[in-house]
Amino acid sequence: MGGISLLQIRGALRLLVRGWRSALVVPFAFAASITMAEPFHQGGPIGSQTPDGYNALGPVVTQPIEFPHYIHVEKMGIDCLYCHTYARRSAVSGIPRLSKCIGCHQSIESVKDKPRIKLLLDYWDKQQAIPWKKVHDLPDFVRFNHERHIQRFIFDQGRPTREACGYCHGDVGSMTTARRVKAISMGWCVSCHEKDHKLNALNDQTGHGPSDCWQCHK
Repeated sequence: MGGISLLQIRGALRLLVRGWRSALVVPFAFAASITMAEPFHQGGPIGSQTPDGYNALGPVVTQPIEFPHYIHVEKMGIDCLYCHTYARRSAVSGIPRLSKCIGCHQSIESVKDKPRIKLLLDYWDKQQAIPWKKVHDLPDFVRFNHERHIQRFIFDQGRPTREACGYCHGDVGSMTTARRVKAISMGWCVSCHEKDHKLNALNDQTGHGPSDCWQCHK
């Protein structure tokens, strides 16, 4: 009765490992060739853009209420974080509850007859949430953390909120309904992470953003 030699076992294991590596490496290499095909330019049908490929104008998103950001920010002086309060403490910026809008507008008699406010009050009377649509919508495999960026640029560096939010969102305070004006592509984000940013407002020390893939793709 013949037995299996140690040499035969080693040979079988070597073939098994080689096949296992091929099964992992080939699909990974194929996927990498797809994701890296668009390294630093956002183009195609998304919209017009500046020559550097980063300031890409996104599509117009029709909202249930034409919310006038410029009135609230430029005329009323309301800080971005007053309405988007979750941005300073969570991954998402959040949309204000309807009760926050009503908290102000139920006491402002001069605008109650405006079409936008009538719509707002109608949602409130029906106790329905306003079905806002996303403007800056990232793929599901991308994880962006608002809290980390707000902490770095606003609380650590002491930059104005409107300026810090504008890095990614553009000057929403001058818009009516928001529209994407930055590419927010992988290359666009990487180009910002490669720049020198001050660590805080107390000294001139600088640092880069993380370059580890797992920071954004978890």
